[in-house]
Amino acid sequence: MNISDWRQRMDEIDKKLVELLNERSRCALEVGRLKQAAGMPIYQPARENEVLSNAARNNRGPLTNAAIRRLFERIIDEARSAERVAMRGEPPDGKDAK
Repeated sequence: MNISDWRQRMDEIDKKLVELLNERSRCALEVGRLKQAAGMPIYQPARENEVLSNAARNNRGPLTNAAIRRLFERIIDEARSAERVAMRGEPPDGKDAK
């Protein structure tokens, strides 16, 4: 394969990643709604550590476990932010303002 082929493959993977990240966020929002109904806090460090451990355990490289951890910390942070917005009753706009 040439550079163009590899870039096209990466673009396809990026599209799938966006779809999966949004699917994961929808799940996190549902969990957030359930936590709110139960009077539970959004931030639950034990669960976050479990998610990070699971991600590292499933890592087969070439990314290091530290890199996977940083990526998942960011994913979790964004999910928590979306949960806060949802708990305030603000509609998600789907896109950031530029």
